[in-house]
Amino acid sequence: MKLKKIEGLHLIFQVQGSVIPAILPLVLWSGLFGLIVSILYRWGYPVSWPVLEGLVPTIVLGLLLVFRTNTAYDRFWEGRKAWGSLVNSVRNFSRHILVAISENNPEDATEKANHLRLLVAFAIATKLHLRNERINNELQGLISPEQYEKLQKMNHPPLEIAFWLGDYLQKQYRLNKLNIYQLTTMIKLLDTMVDILGSMERILKTPMPVAYAIHLKQLLLIYCLALPFQIVSHLDLWTAPVAALISFTLLGIEQIAIEIENPFGYDSNDLPLDKICAAMLVNIEDLISLSSNRTKIPENLSIFPERNQVTKDY
Repeated sequence: MKLKKIEGLHLIFQVQGSVIPAILPLVLWSGLFGLIVSILYRWGYPVSWPVLEGLVPTIVLGLLLVFRTNTAYDRFWEGRKAWGSLVNSVRNFSRHILVAISENNPEDATEKANHLRLLVAFAIATKLHLRNERINNELQGLISPEQYEKLQKMNHPPLEIAFWLGDYLQKQYRLNKLNIYQLTTMIKLLDTMVDILGSMERILKTPMPVAYAIHLKQLLLIYCLALPFQIVSHLDLWTAPVAALISFTLLGIEQIAIEIENPFGYDSNDLPLDKICAAMLVNIEDLISLSSNRTKIPENLSIFPERNQVTKDY
């Protein structure tokens, strides 16, 4: 009878996506320092100082690390909820546009499809804005060349796209293709998208206070340096691996907080923003294809080479 594979066991040895590469140098230095202390102890030097156990109380350091990690995870989770709300708002907005705005000729259908793709363009522009990147070819298949050139000059591209969407709604209202109730509903959805953008900017532009981060790092350093002097009389040459192991635990917790406090980047522990935006594109193109067979997906939307799999991955 074959033994069942223990689920998740491979994660113990996984380096990609972990904080090991970031903290490994400090862990090795901590172990080396513990080895030096243990050698000095063996040579008869008085390096055993149990009195240092009270230098940085473990409970104080533990509470600080827990608070640091919880604060960082709150930022990560708030960012995830914001992107989830943006996905829902885009879906609702696109549905209202498709159902409410009538098409009297092929030009109306094309204009509607172009503005539906602007919803995806808003999400991609938001992603680039949060990453402090310029507008790039990810948007070329979703907006006109004139709009692309204009966004290149804008300081805040997502807001410009939101303005284009609002202008389109006002135009449809003036043409009597929307009543005041439909217009109000869609404007509220557009406002929600802009509010979500603001909430993500708040996460990005409100980092952990520098004084707190510095003080926590200083306490970690003091604790890791004092640790070998506390345990050398009990562990002798085992001081080095034990000191390295404890340093790995504490430094790893602190590094995890650093990894997740800004969830909008490219790291393995950041939000999968590219997949989220690609999933929005798939949803919008599906809606467009359902509403009219005349609207086809542009060939230059190859920025997402695995479009058919992205919804499943997301």
